[in-house]
Amino acid sequence: MLRTFMKSIWGKLALGAAIIVVAAILPLLDISIPGVLPGPTYTPGTLTVLAYAMLIAALALSYHLIFGVAGLLSFGHAMFFAAGAYGLGIILKLLAPAGMPESVTFIVAIVLTLLIALVLGNLVGALALRVTGISFAMVTLAVAQAMNVLIRRNVGGLTGGEEGVTLTVAVVPDFLVGVVNTRNLYWMALAILVIVYLACVWVERSRLGHVVAAARENELRVTVLGLRPYLVRLFLFAAAAVLAAVAGIGFMLLQSSATPRISTSDFTLTLLVIVVLGGVGYRWGAIVGGIIYTLLDQRLAALASADWIEALPDVLRIPLSEPLFILGMLFVAVVMFAPGGIVGLSHRLTSRRGSKKEVEQPAVLQDMEA
Repeated sequence: MLRTFMKSIWGKLALGAAIIVVAAILPLLDISIPGVLPGPTYTPGTLTVLAYAMLIAALALSYHLIFGVAGLLSFGHAMFFAAGAYGLGIILKLLAPAGMPESVTFIVAIVLTLLIALVLGNLVGALALRVTGISFAMVTLAVAQAMNVLIRRNVGGLTGGEEGVTLTVAVVPDFLVGVVNTRNLYWMALAILVIVYLACVWVERSRLGHVVAAARENELRVTVLGLRPYLVRLFLFAAAAVLAAVAGIGFMLLQSSATPRISTSDFTLTLLVIVVLGGVGYRWGAIVGGIIYTLLDQRLAALASADWIEALPDVLRIPLSEPLFILGMLFVAVVMFAPGGIVGLSHRLTSRRGSKKEVEQPAVLQDMEA
C-alpha cells in the first residue's frame, strides 16, 4: 500500500513537500554532521555552503535539460550562469546612480538580466543547433571561450577583468545583504532550486519536451512526422539558458562577487561531471550530484589540511591531500560500477524488488518519470 502510494503523483508530491519543509527549517535546527558540514546547521558558514550547493544543483538541473533530455553535449553552458551573475552585478552598478528606489532598481536589474540571458541563449542556440554531435560541442566551446576572453579583457570597463565584478549592495534589499542575513540567502537559494526544478518538470512533461526526447532517440522519425526538431531544441536551449541565469543571479547575491572562473569551459565540465555522477536523464540525479559534488569539493579541501592526513605515509597522504584526485577517482568509480549514476543505481535496486512490468519499462519513460 505504501509503495503504491509513493509511486502515485500524490505520493511524489508529499515526498517533495516533506523534503522542502525539512530543508526550509534546517537553519532553525542545531544539527552537526562532522566531516560533511563545517559546523551546526544554523551557523552562517554552513548555511553558505548549503546555499551554494543548492545553486549548483539548480545550475546542474538546467544543464540536465540540454544534456539529459535533448542529448546535446554543450561545453558552454557556464556562460549563461556567468551572464546571470555578471549581468546582475553590471546592471545594478549602472542603475545605482539613477536615483530610483532600491526595490525598483533591484527588480528592473533582475528582469533585464533574464532578458539578456534569453537573447544570449537564443543567439548561441540558433548558431550551435545548426550542427549536431561533436560539431555542436565545438561551437558551444568556441563561443564560451570567446565570452571568457571578453570578460577577462574587461571590455568596456564593465566586467572588472581578472578581479571580476562586485555586488552594489546599496541598491540590494537589506534582507539579502550581510552575514546576519545568511539565513535569508539560504532560503533564497532553496526557492531558486524549487523554481528551477518545477520549470524543468513543466518543460519535460510538455509536448515540446516529449518532442525533444523523441528527437534525441530518432530525429529522422520526428522530422517525417512533420515536426521541426530545430525549433523545439532552440526553445529548450533558451529555457536552459534562462534557468542557468537564475542560478547565476542567486550566486551573485550569495557571494557578492563574480570572477571569470565561472565562465570557463572547465566550469561546464564540472557540470558534466555532476550530471554523470548523479545520473544522466534523471532530474533528481542533477540535484543529488550537484549537492554531493559541492560538499565534497568544499570539505575535501579542509580534509587535505587535516593533521591526521599529514601523519599518514606518503603513499596515502599524497593522494588524500589532493581533492581533485579523490573527485576524479569517485567519477571513475561511478562510470565503471554505476553507469546510471547514484540515482540510476537506486532505480535499478528498486526495480529488482519491483514487478516485472516495472523492470521492463522503457528507459526513456523511466527518465521522464524520475
